Amino acid sequence: MVSLSLIGAFIPTAFFVSITPGMCMTLALTMGMTIGVRRTVWMMMGELVGVGIVVVASALGVATIMLEYPAVFAVFKYVGGAYLAWLGIQMWRSRGRMAFSAEIDASRPATPFTLASQGFVTAIANPKGWAFMVALLPPFISLEHAIAPQLSVLVAIILVTELICMTLYATGGRSLRHFLEKSGNVRVLNRIAGTLMIGVGIWLASS
Repeated sequence: MVSLSLIGAFIPTAFFVSITPGMCMTLALTMGMTIGVRRTVWMMMGELVGVGIVVVASALGVATIMLEYPAVFAVFKYVGGAYLAWLGIQMWRSRGRMAFSAEIDASRPATPFTLASQGFVTAIANPKGWAFMVALLPPFISLEHAIAPQLSVLVAIILVTELICMTLYATGGRSLRHFLEKSGNVRVLNRIAGTLMIGVGIWLASS
């Protein structure tokens, strides 16, 4: 059995955690600006897979071991951070597949796999995300009941709130894009998005 009172307390907690600006939300905002909400869904799917893995591993205690060996995150952090920063530089220069182009003959867009990979790596390679889940989950899991049903419900709640919040951020980015498009400030749009992307890359590598 899953305690309804614990679920009632967990839902607003999970929503507050998700809606707080972070790497994944900033990534959703940036992609909403440049490629639109519909294509940003691919990044969201990758991010949700990553978050699901983090949640389950944290509940099973795997995260505790991983956090004791920061080198486990090194490859993901630095390579992933450098890649996101490189994308940001390309966007800032109004180049590459992520940049918005006012020209009809725009470059070939990023593939769904590429977008999903960006979301996945950002979620998996964030040590703060692992540490936060280690601290968040235990109070909401009762050892008197089967772990699997409880964990299934908690994971579902986290993934739904993550999806809702990322959609809100991506929609906000799309609205900002429309505003800047009307002003003819395509370069400004790319530079704002590029700066955010570079920030996410630096944030990921230095976390």
